[in-house]
This record gives sequence, structure tokens and C-alpha cells, in this order.
Amino acid sequence: MLRLIFALLFSLNLPAQSGNYQIIIHGGAGNGLKAENYSEAQIAAFHHSLRRAISIGDSALQKGTAAIEVVSLVIQQLENDSLFNAGKGAVLTYEGLASLDASIMDGNSGNAGAVAGLSCIKNPITAALAVLNNSPHVLLSGAGADSFSLQNGLTQVDPSYFITQRMKGIHESIKGHQGALDSIRDYKMGTVGCVVRDRLGNIAAGTSTGGMMNKRYGRIGDSPIIGAGTFASNATVGISCTGHGEYFIRHAVAYQISARYEFQGLSSQEAADTLLHEVLKPGAGDGGVIGIDKEGNFIISFNTAGMLRAFQQEGEAVQSYIFGELEK
Repeated sequence: MLRLIFALLFSLNLPAQSGNYQIIIHGGAGNGLKAENYSEAQIAAFHHSLRRAISIGDSALQKGTAAIEVVSLVIQQLENDSLFNAGKGAVLTYEGLASLDASIMDGNSGNAGAVAGLSCIKNPITAALAVLNNSPHVLLSGAGADSFSLQNGLTQVDPSYFITQRMKGIHESIKGHQGALDSIRDYKMGTVGCVVRDRLGNIAAGTSTGGMMNKRYGRIGDSPIIGAGTFASNATVGISCTGHGEYFIRHAVAYQISARYEFQGLSSQEAADTLLHEVLKPGAGDGGVIGIDKEGNFIISFNTAGMLRAFQQEGEAVQSYIFGELEK
């Protein structure tokens, strides 16, 4: 019977199953993520949002949906949730507008797509996926990225859709401060990300963000930069990052985790911990990463007080966490 199954798969040119699937997400890291800073209701809301996003991915994976599509579906859910700094509820630029970035990478093909500075596309991760599927380029920005997305039939919204009263209030409280970055240093960086390894062993990763509050001059962080904020390879790992993007760009964090895992003989967790605690932290590079390696092991590392994260192995219960290392 087993020979018959494999013969059938071969005749259909389909790969054989290679194990259980895994899914992991983050909703940002920050030194403000301490239990004393949040009410019980707020903490419950974080857990609910994380688990709801995981459930969407779990349902899709059960149906055999490919890893790259699951990443997009999960991140769309997080972009639609105003608790996070991505899509609706994103932080605002110096001018008081939302400027949205996203990227996605397929570890099977090595293809990637990214967008930066979107202003009117409801779900930026869908724009990144459209770049991956329909463009010879990897990264599109600004008005050109909006135009490309609209030509590809993606959902358009008025720019005001992204702006919430909560973010307007935070923006108004810091606007004009020369030390704006310092004044929000402890704020939760609510970038969202997802990494999936499907039953065929294909890994995909994606990241979406509104960037840094009060950013100016078209600033772009690590989230849309392949190798900095997002990376995926079936041969190594899938990674999504969150934090102070300038540092993640300078150190090519997402790719470095893959490289240290592949070439230095470190475990995937050791590679991530080395980057976060020994490379980034001494230079004030705050943030965290989530991922999955080729063996299906979860990767979770952060050097801040907390990081919103949740994960699930096929057939097991979802786990979600908010605060420090002891909670993992």
C-alpha cells in the first residue's frame, strides 16, 4: 500500500508529506511590555488577538494551504487588528500619516517581495506577496508601490482608515520633540510577523509594520528589508524580526541567524540568542525575533522586557506569551 501511495504521488508530480506543520507569530517587542503596565483586560485582549491569528493559520495548514499563503493570511489578520503597529492602528509619521511596510519570503523558491511607504493599501502583506508573484523586482516603495498594488487588484482604503484615536493621541503628545525617539523608547514596538513550516517542509516568513512613531523623511526600517527583518530558506530557517530597525539593518539580523546556524554549527536558538544579546544589545539595539528551523524547532529570542508571541505545533495546543524570559 505504501509503495502504491508513493507511486501515485510521483505520477502526479507532488512531493510526499514530510511531517507536522508549525506556525509562530509575534506582535512586537518592547521594554514597556511589563505586567504592571497593563490591565487584566488589556492582557486578555493581547492573548485573544494572538490566538485568533494562530487559529487562522492552523485552519489553513490543516487544509494543506502552502506556507507562503498561510503567512499572508495570518499577517492580514494582525494588520486588521488595531492592537498592533501594522495596518489599522499603525504608528504615525511626523506629518501624522500612516506609512506602511511589509515583506514576505518563500524558503522553497528563494523568491521574496517587499513594499515600503504604502499609504492606501488595506493589507500591506498582500502587496508584498503581489511583488513576489508578479514583479521582477523585490522591493517597491511609495507611490509606485501603491500604484503597482492597485494594478494588481488589491483592496484600497482611504488613508484615514489606518489612523486610530489612540495613535493620534500618542503622536500629538510627542510631535515636535527633538528627543522624540528617546521619549518613546519604552513604547511597545508592535510590528507583526509570522513564520510557517508546512507539512512538506516548506518554510515561509513575513513581517508587516507601520515603522517608528514620528518618523521623518521617508524613513524605512528593517521590516521590508529581506535579510534584515525577514528571511526564509528551507535549508536553514525562517525568521521575522521586530525592534529598532536601524540596528537590525546594520547587522542583517534575519540572514545572520540563518548563516550562523548553517556555517557555525550553532543551534537555531543559539544563533538567535547570540545576535540579540551579544551583538545587538551592547549597542542599544532593542528587539526580538521569532522563527522556525528546518527541523521544525521554534526560535524565540528578545532582549527587551517582553515580546508578544504565540506558536503552535500541529496537533498540539496553541501557546501565547507577552512578558519576559521566565514566562517561555
